[in-house]
Parts: sequence; C-alpha cells; structure tokens
Amino acid sequence: MKKKLDVLGASKRISKHVRQTYLSYSSSFSNNLNNHVWFKLENLQYTGSFKVRGAFNKLLNLSTRDKNKGVLAASTGNHGAAIAYASKVLDITCTVYVPFNTSPSKLDNMKRYGALIELYGDDCIQSEIKAREVSIRDGKIYISPYNDLEIIEGQGSIGYEISNQVNHPLDAIIVSVGGGGLISGISDYLKSIWPNVKIIGCSPMNSAVMLHSIKAGEILDLESKLTLSDGTAGGVEKGSVTFPFCEDYIDESVLVSETEIKEALVTYMDIEHQMIEGAAGTAVAALIKKHEMLKDKRVGVIICGGNMNLTTIKNLL
Repeated sequence: MKKKLDVLGASKRISKHVRQTYLSYSSSFSNNLNNHVWFKLENLQYTGSFKVRGAFNKLLNLSTRDKNKGVLAASTGNHGAAIAYASKVLDITCTVYVPFNTSPSKLDNMKRYGALIELYGDDCIQSEIKAREVSIRDGKIYISPYNDLEIIEGQGSIGYEISNQVNHPLDAIIVSVGGGGLISGISDYLKSIWPNVKIIGCSPMNSAVMLHSIKAGEILDLESKLTLSDGTAGGVEKGSVTFPFCEDYIDESVLVSETEIKEALVTYMDIEHQMIEGAAGTAVAALIKKHEMLKDKRVGVIICGGNMNLTTIKNLL
C-alpha cells in the first residue's frame, strides 16, 4: 500500500538549495522521431545529478539532535556525492561508506564535497550493511538512496517543476528505473494533476530488478550484470517503499540493450552537445526504441545525471 507523499511541501522546502533545471525542447529529436520531445536537464543540477533533491529534503527534515550527530550513507557515486554536498551546505557531518574497489575519481568527488570516507567491503551491499550497523550502534541516521519517503518526495520536485514549465500537459514521461525513488516521486505528483499521463519506466536488460519485480508482483532477488547504466544497477531492498508506487504508476516497462544505451548516449551528446551518464542514456534509448508508439505525442524525458568518467567516454567514442 502506497504512503501519502508531500511533493509540494518538499519542493518549497528545498527550492533555495537546488537548481530549477531547464525543461529543454529538442527540435532535432522531435523532428527525427515525429513527436514533441522535452528533456529535463538534471545533468545540470548541483553535483550533476537529481539526487541532491532528495538529499536536501531528507536533511532539512531532521531534528536538530539528529543533525548534530551527523548522518551516514553508503554509495559509490551520485547518492554519496549528493548527501555530502547537502550536508556541507547545511553544516552537518557526513560519513559515506564505500567499497574498496570504488573508482578514485568518485572518491575524490565525495571528498570534495566534504564527506568523511570509510572504505569497507568488496561491493556496495557490504558497505551498506556496515553503515547500517554503525547507524544503530551510534544512533545516527542512515540515509537510503531510494527506500525513504522523504527522499522520494524530494525527487518528486522534478515533476512539480515540469508541470510549471509547459503550457499543456505532457502525454508521456520517460524515467530510468533503479530502486524506483525517482520515478515514484515524479509519478505521484504528475499523476495527481495529469491523470492521463503515461509513465514509461526503463532499465538496462543487464539490470532491471524493479521492472521484473513489478511483472512478478513481488520484489525479486536477481543477479545484475555490468551495464553502462551504473546509476540504476543493482537490487531492490525487500519491503522497499518504492515498490507499491512503481506497481501502481508505471504504465509501460522498456528494457534496452547495452548497444542501444551506447548509441543513445553518443546520439544525444552529438545532437544536444551535453555530457550525460549511462542512466540518462537509458531513458534516451527508450525514447528512440518506442518512438513509433509515441508518434505525435508530447513526451518528457528525464536526463537524470551527467556524471561519466573520461575513460568511459573515450571507450564510447
């Protein structure tokens, strides 16, 4: 059963701390695909990802006592950077647990925003378990990347912004799906004002746990393979609060191959002249794959982030 979200409250709460990102109409994509395409440019958000929205909403809702104790997170990328950045702005101590194999560039990024780094385990699951143990031991708040209603509300502020950036409702919104926090927040708000909007969730074939779980009617424990869409990769926590939102709101699921993601990334960067990450490329790939179904429709595509390392870009090109 879904919990009630306060996306409007979150949008107002975080407004002075986050960028209202552009909703950019793309004449090139629109003409090539025979529809009307708008890209929501969260790659231009602070830290290069939508994640700061949920991070600020969560931290701003903490009690003074919890803020003074500091917060914990586990991450190898955007979530850790977002929590670190928001904590620095709000003068809260932040510790991020990361596995030993985390790339130096991602570690440097989190350190740049003021995070204390604790190396633990061989993958992010082990780091998360350790962070949760320390959270219980020390009485500090552990912040999940998606399994938290206040995080979801913060991500939902994207939907609120979109509704104020177009003159008429969109017919469809395409959102890449990992743990489901982003699509849950956006959908909850937009479905409340545009009941006929079609929510399209997309994931790489190599890691589509949430989309497969929706089809099965329960959260599955599935293996994930390597994917360019590393921001959406991995499992979904049992009992995650995002599952009922995704079950209710996602009207269509789209799986894309690594080749489709790669081609979408190169096409987008060539046409729009902006760097985007693999998870955003997944949404663009879904747009291209489903263009016949979306013919003559008004379509919004969430460009969820732009954090891609130079080695990956070199390999792409």
